[in-house]
Amino acid sequence: MLANKTIVLGVTGSIAAYKAVELAGKLTQAGAKVEVVMTESATKFVTPLTFRSITGRKAMTDVFEDASEHGVWHVAMGEAADLVIIAPASAATIARLAAGICDDMLTLVVMATKAPIILAPAMNVNMFENAANQENLAKLEKRGFAVVEPEYGRLASGTKGKGRLADLGKIMAAIEGALGGSADLAGKSLVVTAGGTRERIDPARYIGNPSSGKMGYALAEAARDRGAEVTLVTASALPEPEGITVVPVETAVQMKRAVAKAVTKADALIMAAAVADYQPKTAAKSKIKKTDPSLSLELVRTPDILGEVEGNFIRVGFAAESENLVANAKKKLAEKKLDLIVANDITAKDSGFGVDTNKVTIIAKKGKAESLPLMSKREVADRVLDRVVGMMGKKK
Repeated sequence: MLANKTIVLGVTGSIAAYKAVELAGKLTQAGAKVEVVMTESATKFVTPLTFRSITGRKAMTDVFEDASEHGVWHVAMGEAADLVIIAPASAATIARLAAGICDDMLTLVVMATKAPIILAPAMNVNMFENAANQENLAKLEKRGFAVVEPEYGRLASGTKGKGRLADLGKIMAAIEGALGGSADLAGKSLVVTAGGTRERIDPARYIGNPSSGKMGYALAEAARDRGAEVTLVTASALPEPEGITVVPVETAVQMKRAVAKAVTKADALIMAAAVADYQPKTAAKSKIKKTDPSLSLELVRTPDILGEVEGNFIRVGFAAESENLVANAKKKLAEKKLDLIVANDITAKDSGFGVDTNKVTIIAKKGKAESLPLMSKREVADRVLDRVVGMMGKKK
C-alpha cells in the first residue's frame, strides 16, 4: 500500500515531535518516499539531521534554502505528494491552515497540494479543547482534511487530559486508509470474522482454540485500505483497528447473530474466525469444583455460520487442516456452498495459529487450487481480496 508512495510528513512545534521520527521510520520501512517538512518551532525539539538519517532525504525547513532538486520545492512537492500528514499538528499550524495563511514551508506545501491531508493534533488539553481550536479543526474537516484525534493521558505539563499524539498505529492506519480511498473495493461493504470463539463450561473455563485473530485482522485492515467499508466481528483480544466497525463477541452463537445482522447489506463475508465446532450442552452457573477425579461434559454442535446465514453475497471460508489439506478444503467448499476457500496446514512451520505469516492454498468454486508460498498474513489478505474483487459484479 505504501510502497513507492510519496508521503510529505509535516512536523510542527510540539513536544510530541520526537514521535514523528518513529513515524518517519515506519513509513520508510513500508517503502514510502518520505519528504519531511519542519516548522521553525519543530527544529527546537528535534533536528533536521535526525530525519535525514532515518529517511535518507533532507528535511526541509526554510522556503528560501537551496531546493534545486525540486525547483520551486513547495509546488513540486505539493504536486508530487500522494498524501500529506502533519504529525504532530500544533494549535498554531492548525490556525494558520484554517485561515489560509501560508507563511512557511509546510503551509505552502499544503496550499499547493491536491493530495489527501491528515492532521494529528498534539497539545495541552486546554489548548485542544479551546473553542477557537475546535472551530479551526471543524473548518478544516469541512474542507476535506482528516483528523486523527489525540488521546487521553499524561501531558508534558504534568496534567492529564486529551492532547497526547495518537498512537502511531492509528496514524499509520489513517494513512493507509486515505491512500486506499480510491482502490478497487471503494464503495463495497465487507464483513470479516476473526479469532477463536470461547464456549463456556463454567465462569472460569471454556472450550476454545489458539487462534489469535491475526489473519482476520489482516483481511479487515487490507479491505479497509482498499476502500471498503468493513465490519469486523471478532472473538480476538487484539487491539481494535482504526477505521473499522468492530463487533466483539465470545461464543459461536453470538458470532452468528452478529454476522447475520452485519451481512444484510454486505457484498462479501469472509469467515476467517476459528469457530469452535462444539459447545457444552449446558454451562454451569458457578465454578465447577475439583472434587471428582474426572469430569464428563456433553457437547453439542455449534451453529454453522457460513452454512446458515442467508444473503446474496460472496462467501469466503477458511479451512485450518492438519491432513489432506486440499481434499478436506474442497469438501468444505462444496458442503457450505462457498465461492472461495482458503486452506492452510496448521501443523506447518510459520503457518499455524498465532504467527505473523501464513502459507495457504486458495480454492475457488470454479478453477484449480492456487498454492501460495509462505508470506505475511497481510500479503495473504491482499491475495485473497484480489480474488474477491474479481468476483465482484459476477455474483447474482
